[in-house]
Amino acid sequence: RFSGTFVGNAESASPAATTSPPAVAAATLPAVPVIPVVPTIVGVPNTVAEGVLNPNEVKPPASGTRRARVLYDYEAADSTELALLADEMITVYSLPGMDPDWLIGERGNQKGKVPVTYLELLS
Repeated sequence: RFSGTFVGNAESASPAATTSPPAVAAATLPAVPVIPVVPTIVGVPNTVAEGVLNPNEVKPPASGTRRARVLYDYEAADSTELALLADEMITVYSLPGMDPDWLIGERGNQKGKVPVTYLELLS
C-alpha cells in the first residue's frame, strides 16, 4: 500500500519542469529526405510506363509470335486482359519489360494480357 506522500525532488514539481520541451528541439532533429518514386519498365519509354500498358495499343514483334492452346477457362480481370476458353488456339508474344508470368494474346481482332500458366505453348 502506498502512502499519500510523494517522495522526490521539490524542484522537479515546479510547473516549468513539467512542461514539454520547446518546439525548437523538434526543428533540430535530422530531416528525412523524401525521394519521389517514378515507375519505369526496362525498354519502355517513361510515357508508357507512367500509364497503364494497354495491349490494344501495342504491335506484335516482327518475329517471336507463337501459337498457344488454352488449357483452362480464364475470366479477364479488367480491360487489359483477354478472356480465354479452354482448348481454343491463340497467338501470343511478349513485350520488353513485361512480367514473365504474362503474355500478350491475340484472338482475331481481340488482344490482351493472358497468364502463361493457362497456356500450352506450341511451335
